[in-house]
Amino acid sequence: MGRLDGKVAIITGGARGQGASEGALFASEGATVYLTDVLVDDGAKVAADIGATFLPHDVTDPAQWSQVVERVLADTGRVDVLVNNAGILHWAPMTETSLDVWNRIIAVNQTGVFLGMQAVSSTMKAQRSGSIVNISSIGGMRGASPCFAYGATKWAVRGMTKGAAQELGPFNVRVNSVHPGIIDTPMMADQPLDAMTDRVPLRRYASADEVAKLVLWLAGDESGYATGAEFTLDGGQTA
Repeated sequence: MGRLDGKVAIITGGARGQGASEGALFASEGATVYLTDVLVDDGAKVAADIGATFLPHDVTDPAQWSQVVERVLADTGRVDVLVNNAGILHWAPMTETSLDVWNRIIAVNQTGVFLGMQAVSSTMKAQRSGSIVNISSIGGMRGASPCFAYGATKWAVRGMTKGAAQELGPFNVRVNSVHPGIIDTPMMADQPLDAMTDRVPLRRYASADEVAKLVLWLAGDESGYATGAEFTLDGGQTA
């Protein structure tokens, strides 16, 4: 039996990287998967390959969030899992971060997560079940001066996760955050991953599939008493 049999999942940023890996694993474990992204061609191809449905979606737009959730409910009648995976990275310290960059990073990485949780919460509360998984970063566990705005949003995601878990817990809706370290994804394609592992006790970086396995556990019933927590997947980098 699949670990997500009968569950309906929305995964943002599903066109590539961690989102695509999460979608493939969820589908293989029996979930009905909806991938969303602004990368329409890539997202549609991934969805076709894994047997999912792709929906074009800008996570910064509340109207588009409503459209996504309405479409999923019209198709299936429920939403069991939301993975707030969409995110963007910009390398710049605080003193070199423009206001335009700051606002854009906040809009996608922080406001997008806020809007997503809002968009599914009424349905999950009515069902009295649901799991929201917010993808943060080890940048949300410590200072992240080389990517200051990104780190700030990942700290925000960590805090929002805890507040939402407190609010939604009485309705049996769980909210957790995942904090990946160095992961081999397109977002990190221009970075010297091998050299970066010198600071990692396990002396390697991880694949997107390894993140997906943790997200799968949080999405499913096996993690039924876990909420308001952060789960770090970084090879010991923040130990």
